[in-house]
Amino acid sequence: MSTSRFTLTEERKAHYGRFIRQFRRNQKAMIGLVIIVALFFVAIFAQKITIFDMTIQPFSLTPHEPEATNIQNREESPSLQHLMGTDDLGRDIFSRVLVGARISLYVGFTSISAAMVMGTTIGVVAGYYQGLIDEGLMRAMDAMMSFPPILLALTIVAVLEPSLNNVIIALALVYTPFIARVARSAALSVRNESFVEAAVARGESDTYIIFREVLPNCVGPLLVQASINIAFTMLLEASLSFLGLGVQPPTPSWGLMINQGWAFMGDAPWLVFFPALAIAIAVIGFNLLGDGLRDVLDPKGEIIE
Repeated sequence: MSTSRFTLTEERKAHYGRFIRQFRRNQKAMIGLVIIVALFFVAIFAQKITIFDMTIQPFSLTPHEPEATNIQNREESPSLQHLMGTDDLGRDIFSRVLVGARISLYVGFTSISAAMVMGTTIGVVAGYYQGLIDEGLMRAMDAMMSFPPILLALTIVAVLEPSLNNVIIALALVYTPFIARVARSAALSVRNESFVEAAVARGESDTYIIFREVLPNCVGPLLVQASINIAFTMLLEASLSFLGLGVQPPTPSWGLMINQGWAFMGDAPWLVFFPALAIAIAVIGFNLLGDGLRDVLDPKGEIIE
C-alpha cells in the first residue's frame, strides 16, 4: 500500500514538473503571466487597505487621492506631477487607472469563479448522465448562448439595476453556458475511460464518480476556458460601465473613465487614451496566458470564445 502511494506521488510530481517546464518554455504564457502578476501587484497596492481602522498595507502606489477634485488643475496634460494628466474635475488619471485595475480584476475573477462553479456542475452532470438530462441542460445553455453576451448582460443589469454586484451576477450568468459546454465536452471524453468503468464496477456512487474521477480530469480545458473568459468579462464590464450600467461614479472604473472623458476627447485625448490602454493590456495579458495554457495542456475539449 505504501509503495503504491509513493509511486502515485512520484508520478504526480513528475507530471507537475513537466507542466512547469513546458509552461516556462512557452513565450506567450510567460508574457501573459508577467502582465497578470503586474496587474495584481498594481491592484493590491493601488490604495492602502484598512480593516477595523487598521491599515494592513505598508505603502500605496497612487500619488494622489483618486477621488480628490481640483477644478483649477482640470484637463492638465501629462506631466511629472500628474503622469497621465488630470480629468475634467482635476482628478489624477494615473491614480484612478491604478485603482480601476482593482475593480476590473475583482469583477473578472469573481464573475468567472461563479460561472465556473455553475457551468462546471451543469456540464459535468450533463456529460456524465447524457440522455434527457443532457438534452434539457444543454438546450437551456444553447438558449442563453443564442444572445450576444453584451445584449444578455445589458438585459440582466437593466432588470436588476446598475451596480457592481449586479454586474458580477450578470457576467456570471452570461459566461456559465461557455464553461458548461467545455465541461460537458471534457466529461464526455472521460466518461468511458477505464478508471471510470472501474469505479462503476466497484459500486461507487454517481456523486463519487463525478467529483473524484470525472471532474479532476476536466480541469485542463476548464482552466484554459476560464483564463480566456476573464479577459472577455473585463472587457464586458468596461463596456457596461461605459454605457452607464456598470460601476457608478465616483468609483474609478476604466470603462466609466472612458465614458466621462469621451466628451473632452478633442481637447484632452489622454482622458480616454490611458484607461483604454489599461483595458487593452489586461485583455492581451489574459488572452496570452489562455493561449499559452492551451498550448501546454493541449486540451481535447473545445474552447468557446
